[in-house]
Amino acid sequence: MRWWSLANFVSNAGTWMQLTVQNLLVLQITGSAAAAGLSVSVQAAPALLISLTGGAAVDRWPRKPTAMVSQALLGTVALVTAVLVATDRLDLTLLLVLAAVTGTIATVDGPACALLGNDLVRPEDVPSAIGVGSLVHSAGRLAGTAFAGVAVGFLGTGAAYAANGLSFLFVASVVPFLRPVAGAAGRGTAPARRKGPEGGDMTVREGLAFFARRPRLVALAGITGVSAVFGRNYGLTLAVLVTGPLAGGAGSFGTVSTVLAVGGIVGAVLGARLRKPSVRLVGALAATGGLLQAVAGLSPSLAVLLLLVLPMAVVESVSDTAGTTVLQTDPPAHLRGRVLGVWGSISTGWGLAGPPALGLLMELAGARGALVAGGLIIAGAIGTGHLLRQRRTPTPVTPLLTEERRPVLETAA
Repeated sequence: MRWWSLANFVSNAGTWMQLTVQNLLVLQITGSAAAAGLSVSVQAAPALLISLTGGAAVDRWPRKPTAMVSQALLGTVALVTAVLVATDRLDLTLLLVLAAVTGTIATVDGPACALLGNDLVRPEDVPSAIGVGSLVHSAGRLAGTAFAGVAVGFLGTGAAYAANGLSFLFVASVVPFLRPVAGAAGRGTAPARRKGPEGGDMTVREGLAFFARRPRLVALAGITGVSAVFGRNYGLTLAVLVTGPLAGGAGSFGTVSTVLAVGGIVGAVLGARLRKPSVRLVGALAATGGLLQAVAGLSPSLAVLLLLVLPMAVVESVSDTAGTTVLQTDPPAHLRGRVLGVWGSISTGWGLAGPPALGLLMELAGARGALVAGGLIIAGAIGTGHLLRQRRTPTPVTPLLTEERRPVLETAA
């Protein structure tokens, strides 16, 4: 697990190096902001359309080889991009093709790597392992963003892609030496059977049906969806709030972003201490985050905003860790890849819908209004859902026993 965490830190740092300069590269090639947005959409499209197929592949194939091959392929695509940039042969068409290939491979790589990390620890330690993964992700994001500026400044845009490619190859080289715990779902090296342990076919349809029939997963999807659409896009909403009503500059927003990152790390540490998180906990945390967001929208100064941003980030991070734990541990082992595939499609849809919805809300209500309204919508929707669930859940009725009958029944028992 220590080697896996180190490999993921290196990989996350490389990924964020590439993401930091990706839009810059598209602008250098085309000079068009629309083209930059198109490249992001093309890379996200496979996750929206074929994540279910990728998840089914993870359920069918042995986990370690699948993760190793997918990481090696992602590294190869990044290195090819770096070579094309260095030789000045990369045009928009090639860039879009490479983005689509990357997105397609990621539909298999994402669930394979997530479940492989869980295989390295005992079942009761999975929440801690997911918390460690969240911590590694946050630390890698900070490091990668910082390294990107240095690499591009000294070596050019292609250096970020080269670093990302090497980071993927490092992960691929570590995977063969990992030792899953006894009984882990992905421990075997032979291809998975076409029949699941409970007799179900290893098909995409089975994973989709399981997700739809599982009320706690549907509730988790609803909670995460409303939070993703009306909140969390703080890079957009807080940037407009800081540079607009609070009259700050890029430096002020940089400070807010740093506090958000620190809060994410603190939340990951706290989330790693969860043993058996529930959907109810995820909902309570998401509603709390929505209320904090609404209050943050009313901040009279940058100092007050910073005081609210930290708990917002902490609550969001703990909620994410709890939700991920439920998602990865609730399904039976032979269905987890497909359930993660369903989740990949749904979450990509939220990711694409959220920024336009918030942008429209800010156009209508301003930055403060968008934060306040979005936060209240999140808390209100989750609260309403909880009340409706309570009304539908029947209360068990215990029959009252008379004094004359009670001794007879007790004796019979």
